Amino acid sequence: MAQPTNPIFGARRDQAFPTLAQVDIDRMRRFGEASAYAAGENIVTAGDVAPGLIVVLSGRVDITQDGGLGRRETIVTHGPGSFVGELAQLSARPSLVNAQAAEPVEAFVIASQRLRDLMVQEANLGERIMRALILRRVGLLESATSGPIIVGPVGNADVLRLQGFLARSGQPHRVLDSDGDPCAKTLVERFEVDPHHLPIVLCPNGRLLLNPGEKDLARCIGLLRPIDAEKLYDVAIVGAGPAGLAAAVYAASEGLSTIVLDCRAFGGQAGASSRIENYLGFPTGISGMALMARAYNQAQKFGVEMVIPDEAKLLSTATDGARYRLDVGDGETVRTRSVVIASGARYRRLNIANLAQFEGTSVHYWASPIEGRLCAGQEVALVGAGNSAGQAAVYLASHARKVALLARGGSLDASMSRYLVERIRAQPNIEVLTGTEIVALEGDEGNLGTVRWRNRASGAQTTRQIRHLFLFIGADPNTDWLANCDVALDAKGFVRTGSDLGSTQMETSRSGVFAIGDVRSGSVKRVAAAVGEGAQVVAALHAYLARGNADASQTAGDHDG
Repeated sequence: MAQPTNPIFGARRDQAFPTLAQVDIDRMRRFGEASAYAAGENIVTAGDVAPGLIVVLSGRVDITQDGGLGRRETIVTHGPGSFVGELAQLSARPSLVNAQAAEPVEAFVIASQRLRDLMVQEANLGERIMRALILRRVGLLESATSGPIIVGPVGNADVLRLQGFLARSGQPHRVLDSDGDPCAKTLVERFEVDPHHLPIVLCPNGRLLLNPGEKDLARCIGLLRPIDAEKLYDVAIVGAGPAGLAAAVYAASEGLSTIVLDCRAFGGQAGASSRIENYLGFPTGISGMALMARAYNQAQKFGVEMVIPDEAKLLSTATDGARYRLDVGDGETVRTRSVVIASGARYRRLNIANLAQFEGTSVHYWASPIEGRLCAGQEVALVGAGNSAGQAAVYLASHARKVALLARGGSLDASMSRYLVERIRAQPNIEVLTGTEIVALEGDEGNLGTVRWRNRASGAQTTRQIRHLFLFIGADPNTDWLANCDVALDAKGFVRTGSDLGSTQMETSRSGVFAIGDVRSGSVKRVAAAVGEGAQVVAALHAYLARGNADASQTAGDHDG
């Protein structure tokens, strides 16, 4: 049996580290290959791709994580009936932990593809394994001692950027303050890093990156892998928000080979919601990140290929047997029979001259635990009057001393759900300022110091000492990449679909190209609606692909004749 030594797993450790009955092991054996390891042998090394899920038949396996500066901390010791692995094994991503045989081990290994087969073919057993894999990842996230190490000054814009990317990607990581942490100073000295080159990132595979972009970091830790230029996909989905992930889950579960691209991280704007309470089936509410992480894991369970972060730049007609080609930069392309545009929307920005000066350090478009810690005990300002703004205000009120909620309109009731309005009114440290707009931001060296706003009716201005400003003022369609793709857009830039184009619902002006979610003209901007469209579009995909197969068969028949 598994013997966890890390207290972070708490009451759910039996679910995180279950002991399989012999009947379960017998059912799993057909998916694996027999293997044996000598005492002391390194079975898995953090930063390398593990051979798969390892079911221990005899012997013991120690699971450790790097504690920094050469130290290793034991997480759990697996014995007979236990299995080695976590979510990384579901998609053959690099391991976050080390596994070493403490004594001679007999086992069988289930490779990633066969693990997904097990999940589908053995539903009850697959559910238990999936729950364990998820709980193990949650434990690693909470321990914050696995994964890449970010070293840099606290509050630095690039530190926050990298930290935010890893958090939104569900990747364990550590952040060390280069000004005060002894381990950070040791790393900087060991690698002879000029302080001007901070932050640095030390990847689990030993590579050191100097202030990398998200794409370079993703490549280093194995999140982003090369696209197979020879593979022909049934559907390529651009965007990994609620609509895109729903389409991916339904398409892949119905046998369509599916690839998903997103230029940032999975979850879209929904992932920024601190708590969603009006989504069907979650009476106690759920954070947007938790909901989207479940969808992301579910998609991988069905074999969806995730290419994140990678940006679709051009959609064109293919001439090599595929119907369409997506160019994603760096010479990489995706060959596909159909395309689903689910690229959502991008955050709107205030029309303030020096706004960019404070973005990344003091101006935020996202209210996550990272931002919550940054503004603990302070007064903050938040601009917006929709549900996302309301959810963020309530969340921040649990961390900040005071939240000033600014709205241009005369009331929150017209644009915010009633339950949120009532909750905001019940918070003693949320001050609602309607009919108000920000007119100036002041600070130095990229750090905000004061915010000045104006009452639109009286003209009276107020200046407050505020170091963090949150903007939830809506979004514009993320369709710039479609400018040269012959996809019809409406006057506001949203993708046109449906009967006004003479096409089926959700199909665009190009046959076989569909649009769903917030990017689609006329869509309802709600998570549930986006998920519904993601499910609905799969029926249209099947119909389109069936027509294509029929046409191909007819053409072949004509040639034979």
